[in-house]
Amino acid sequence: MSSVKVVFFDAAGTLFHVKGSVADVYLSYAEPFGVRATPSLTHAVNEAFLRAFRDAPPPIFAVSDPAELKQCERLWWFDIVHNVFYRVGMFEGFDDYFDRVYDAFAGPHHWALYPDTLATLHSLKSQGFELGIISNFDTRLFTVLKGLGLADLFDTVTISSLARAAKPAPNIFRLALDQHAVDADEAVHVGDSVKDDLEGARAAKVRGLLLDREGSHPGPFTIKGLDEVSERIAGLPGD
Repeated sequence: MSSVKVVFFDAAGTLFHVKGSVADVYLSYAEPFGVRATPSLTHAVNEAFLRAFRDAPPPIFAVSDPAELKQCERLWWFDIVHNVFYRVGMFEGFDDYFDRVYDAFAGPHHWALYPDTLATLHSLKSQGFELGIISNFDTRLFTVLKGLGLADLFDTVTISSLARAAKPAPNIFRLALDQHAVDADEAVHVGDSVKDDLEGARAAKVRGLLLDREGSHPGPFTIKGLDEVSERIAGLPGD
Protein backbone atom coordinates (compact mmCIF):
# COMPACT_ATOMS: atom_id res chain seq x y z
CA MET A 1 0.00 0.00 0.00
CA SER A 2 1.18 3.53 -0.76
CA SER A 3 1.94 5.80 2.17
CA VAL A 4 0.46 8.84 0.38
CA LYS A 5 -2.17 10.74 2.34
CA VAL A 6 -2.31 14.05 0.46
CA VAL A 7 -2.33 14.83 -3.25
CA PHE A 8 -1.37 18.40 -4.20
CA PHE A 9 -2.10 19.98 -7.56
CA ASP A 10 -0.89 23.00 -9.44
CA ALA A 11 -3.83 25.14 -10.61
CA ALA A 12 -3.66 26.90 -14.02
CA GLY A 13 -2.30 24.62 -16.73
CA THR A 14 -3.05 21.53 -14.63
CA LEU A 15 -6.67 21.66 -13.45
CA PHE A 16 -7.90 24.37 -15.82
CA HIS A 17 -6.68 26.49 -18.69
CA VAL A 18 -7.35 29.79 -20.46
CA LYS A 19 -10.09 29.49 -23.07
CA GLY A 20 -8.41 30.00 -26.42
CA SER A 21 -5.15 31.74 -25.57
CA VAL A 22 -3.95 34.60 -23.40
CA ALA A 23 -3.59 36.69 -26.57
CA ASP A 24 -7.19 36.00 -27.57
CA VAL A 25 -8.41 37.36 -24.25
CA TYR A 26 -6.00 40.30 -24.14
CA LEU A 27 -6.88 41.42 -27.66
CA SER A 28 -10.63 41.00 -27.20
CA TYR A 29 -10.48 43.54 -24.35
CA ALA A 30 -8.15 45.80 -26.33
CA GLU A 31 -10.56 46.08 -29.26
CA PRO A 32 -12.61 48.95 -27.72
CA PHE A 33 -9.32 50.84 -27.39
CA GLY A 34 -8.71 50.68 -31.13
CA VAL A 35 -6.53 47.57 -31.27
CA ARG A 36 -7.42 45.28 -34.17
CA ALA A 37 -6.55 41.62 -33.73
CA THR A 38 -4.73 39.91 -36.58
CA PRO A 39 -3.09 36.48 -36.73
CA SER A 40 0.38 38.04 -36.62
CA LEU A 41 -0.52 40.29 -33.67
CA THR A 42 -2.09 37.36 -31.82
CA HIS A 43 1.09 35.36 -32.27
CA ALA A 44 3.23 38.31 -31.16
CA VAL A 45 1.14 38.87 -28.01
CA ASN A 46 1.36 35.21 -27.05
CA GLU A 47 5.13 35.21 -27.52
CA ALA A 48 5.52 38.49 -25.62
CA PHE A 49 3.40 37.18 -22.76
CA LEU A 50 5.46 34.01 -22.39
CA ARG A 51 8.64 36.07 -22.29
CA ALA A 52 7.28 38.68 -19.87
CA PHE A 53 5.85 36.03 -17.55
CA ARG A 54 9.09 34.05 -17.60
CA ASP A 55 11.21 37.14 -16.86
CA ALA A 56 8.99 38.47 -14.05
CA PRO A 57 10.23 38.23 -10.45
CA PRO A 58 8.52 35.70 -8.15
CA PRO A 59 5.11 36.93 -6.95
CA ILE A 60 6.24 37.37 -3.34
CA PHE A 61 5.35 40.52 -1.42
CA ALA A 62 6.44 41.76 2.01
CA VAL A 63 2.96 42.85 3.10
CA SER A 64 0.27 41.20 5.20
CA ASP A 65 -2.67 43.60 4.97
CA PRO A 66 -5.20 42.07 2.51
CA ALA A 67 -5.81 45.33 0.66
CA GLU A 68 -2.08 45.99 0.27
CA LEU A 69 -1.50 42.42 -0.86
CA LYS A 70 -4.12 42.67 -3.59
CA GLN A 71 -2.62 45.95 -4.72
CA CYS A 72 0.83 44.33 -4.94
CA GLU A 73 -0.60 41.46 -6.97
CA ARG A 74 -2.30 43.91 -9.30
CA LEU A 75 0.89 45.90 -9.80
CA TRP A 76 2.84 42.70 -10.47
CA TRP A 77 0.44 41.80 -13.25
CA PHE A 78 0.35 45.40 -14.52
CA ASP A 79 4.09 45.20 -15.17
CA ILE A 80 3.68 41.95 -17.12
CA VAL A 81 0.79 43.15 -19.29
CA HIS A 82 2.47 46.52 -19.84
CA ASN A 83 5.63 44.67 -20.90
CA VAL A 84 3.59 42.67 -23.42
CA PHE A 85 2.13 45.71 -25.15
CA TYR A 86 5.36 47.67 -24.88
CA ARG A 87 6.81 44.95 -27.12
CA VAL A 88 3.94 44.64 -29.59
CA GLY A 89 2.52 48.18 -29.60
CA MET A 90 1.18 50.39 -26.83
CA PHE A 91 -2.15 52.19 -27.14
CA GLU A 92 -4.00 55.06 -25.43
CA GLY A 93 -6.11 54.21 -22.40
CA PHE A 94 -3.89 51.34 -21.32
CA ASP A 95 -4.56 51.86 -17.59
CA ASP A 96 -8.32 51.52 -18.10
CA TYR A 97 -7.74 48.55 -20.37
CA PHE A 98 -5.62 46.79 -17.75
CA ASP A 99 -8.28 47.23 -15.06
CA ARG A 100 -10.81 45.50 -17.29
CA VAL A 101 -8.65 42.59 -18.38
CA TYR A 102 -7.26 42.00 -14.88
CA ASP A 103 -10.73 41.80 -13.38
CA ALA A 104 -11.87 39.54 -16.23
CA PHE A 105 -9.47 36.81 -15.13
CA ALA A 106 -10.84 36.89 -11.58
CA GLY A 107 -13.92 34.88 -12.57
CA PRO A 108 -14.56 31.63 -14.44
CA HIS A 109 -15.59 33.13 -17.78
CA HIS A 110 -12.14 32.93 -19.41
CA TRP A 111 -11.13 29.62 -17.81
CA ALA A 112 -12.12 26.05 -18.65
CA LEU A 113 -11.62 22.78 -16.80
CA TYR A 114 -9.68 20.02 -18.46
CA PRO A 115 -11.99 17.09 -19.28
CA ASP A 116 -10.34 14.79 -16.70
CA THR A 117 -10.24 17.26 -13.79
CA LEU A 118 -13.53 16.65 -11.97
CA ALA A 119 -13.55 12.87 -12.35
CA THR A 120 -9.98 12.64 -11.03
CA LEU A 121 -10.63 14.84 -8.01
CA HIS A 122 -13.85 13.03 -7.09
CA SER A 123 -12.11 9.67 -7.44
CA LEU A 124 -9.24 10.69 -5.18
CA LYS A 125 -11.65 12.09 -2.58
CA SER A 126 -13.64 8.85 -2.62
CA GLN A 127 -10.43 6.93 -1.96
CA GLY A 128 -9.84 8.99 1.18
CA PHE A 129 -7.04 11.26 0.00
CA GLU A 130 -6.82 14.83 1.22
CA LEU A 131 -6.48 17.31 -1.63
CA GLY A 132 -4.57 20.58 -1.80
CA ILE A 133 -3.44 23.18 -4.30
CA ILE A 134 0.06 24.64 -4.43
CA SER A 135 0.15 27.49 -6.93
CA ASN A 136 1.95 30.68 -7.88
CA PHE A 137 -1.46 32.13 -8.77
CA ASP A 138 -2.64 35.23 -6.87
CA THR A 139 -5.68 35.65 -4.60
CA ARG A 140 -8.02 35.72 -7.61
CA LEU A 141 -7.59 31.95 -7.57
CA PHE A 142 -10.19 31.62 -4.83
CA THR A 143 -12.96 33.15 -6.94
CA VAL A 144 -11.83 31.19 -10.01
CA LEU A 145 -11.99 27.91 -8.07
CA LYS A 146 -15.43 28.77 -6.77
CA GLY A 147 -16.69 29.74 -10.20
CA LEU A 148 -15.38 26.52 -11.76
CA GLY A 149 -16.96 24.37 -9.04
CA LEU A 150 -13.64 23.24 -7.55
CA ALA A 151 -13.49 25.11 -4.24
CA ASP A 152 -15.28 22.49 -2.12
CA LEU A 153 -13.08 19.66 -3.40
CA PHE A 154 -9.88 21.01 -1.84
CA ASP A 155 -8.92 20.89 1.81
CA THR A 156 -6.22 23.55 1.42
CA VAL A 157 -5.09 26.16 -1.09
CA THR A 158 -1.52 27.47 -0.77
CA ILE A 159 -0.61 30.38 -3.04
CA SER A 160 2.68 32.21 -3.35
CA SER A 161 1.48 35.70 -2.44
CA LEU A 162 0.03 34.50 0.87
CA ALA A 163 2.81 32.00 1.59
CA ARG A 164 5.53 34.55 0.79
CA ALA A 165 7.25 31.80 -1.17
CA ALA A 166 6.88 30.72 -4.77
CA LYS A 167 7.49 27.47 -6.58
CA PRO A 168 10.03 26.01 -7.13
CA ALA A 169 11.24 27.13 -3.67
CA PRO A 170 10.83 24.33 -1.09
CA ASN A 171 9.19 26.64 1.47
CA ILE A 172 5.83 26.82 -0.30
CA PHE A 173 5.66 23.02 -0.39
CA ARG A 174 6.61 22.79 3.29
CA LEU A 175 3.91 25.28 4.25
CA ALA A 176 1.37 23.21 2.36
CA LEU A 177 2.56 20.03 4.09
CA ASP A 178 2.23 21.71 7.49
CA GLN A 179 -1.41 22.53 6.80
CA HIS A 180 -2.10 18.81 6.46
CA ALA A 181 0.26 17.76 9.27
CA VAL A 182 2.02 15.25 7.03
CA ASP A 183 5.61 14.48 6.16
CA ALA A 184 6.99 15.02 2.67
CA ASP A 185 6.95 11.29 1.84
CA GLU A 186 3.21 11.21 2.57
CA ALA A 187 2.40 13.60 -0.28
CA VAL A 188 2.44 13.73 -4.07
CA HIS A 189 2.40 16.92 -6.13
CA VAL A 190 1.02 17.04 -9.68
CA GLY A 191 1.76 19.91 -12.05
CA ASP A 192 2.63 20.84 -15.62
CA SER A 193 5.96 22.63 -15.08
CA VAL A 194 9.25 20.73 -14.99
CA LYS A 195 10.93 23.47 -12.97
CA ASP A 196 8.15 24.67 -10.68
CA ASP A 197 6.29 21.43 -10.07
CA LEU A 198 8.51 18.40 -10.66
CA GLU A 199 11.86 19.86 -9.59
CA GLY A 200 10.26 22.06 -6.93
CA ALA A 201 8.53 19.09 -5.33
CA ARG A 202 11.73 17.07 -5.38
CA ALA A 203 13.63 19.89 -3.66
CA ALA A 204 11.07 19.68 -0.85
CA LYS A 205 11.38 15.85 -0.76
CA VAL A 206 7.81 15.52 -2.08
CA ARG A 207 7.19 12.99 -4.83
CA GLY A 208 6.26 14.81 -8.02
CA LEU A 209 4.31 13.85 -11.12
CA LEU A 210 4.76 15.93 -14.27
CA LEU A 211 1.55 16.42 -16.22
CA ASP A 212 2.63 16.46 -19.85
CA ARG A 213 -0.48 16.36 -22.03
CA GLU A 214 1.50 17.02 -25.22
CA GLY A 215 4.10 14.29 -24.66
CA SER A 216 7.03 16.73 -24.71
CA HIS A 217 8.84 15.38 -21.62
CA PRO A 218 8.56 11.59 -21.49
CA GLY A 219 9.99 9.99 -18.39
CA PRO A 220 9.29 7.79 -15.36
CA PHE A 221 7.58 10.64 -13.46
CA THR A 222 5.46 11.87 -16.38
CA ILE A 223 1.73 11.38 -16.87
CA LYS A 224 -0.30 12.35 -19.93
CA GLY A 225 -3.54 12.97 -18.07
CA LEU A 226 -4.92 13.45 -14.59
CA ASP A 227 -6.73 10.13 -14.89
CA GLU A 228 -3.34 8.43 -14.40
CA VAL A 229 -2.79 9.91 -10.92
CA SER A 230 -4.59 7.21 -8.91
CA GLU A 231 -2.75 4.38 -10.63
CA ARG A 232 0.62 6.07 -10.13
CA ILE A 233 -0.06 6.60 -6.44
CA ALA A 234 -1.10 2.99 -6.03
CA GLY A 235 2.23 1.93 -7.50
CA LEU A 236 4.32 3.97 -5.10
CA PRO A 237 6.15 2.09 -2.32
CA GLY A 238 4.50 2.09 1.10
CA ASP A 239 5.92 2.27 4.57
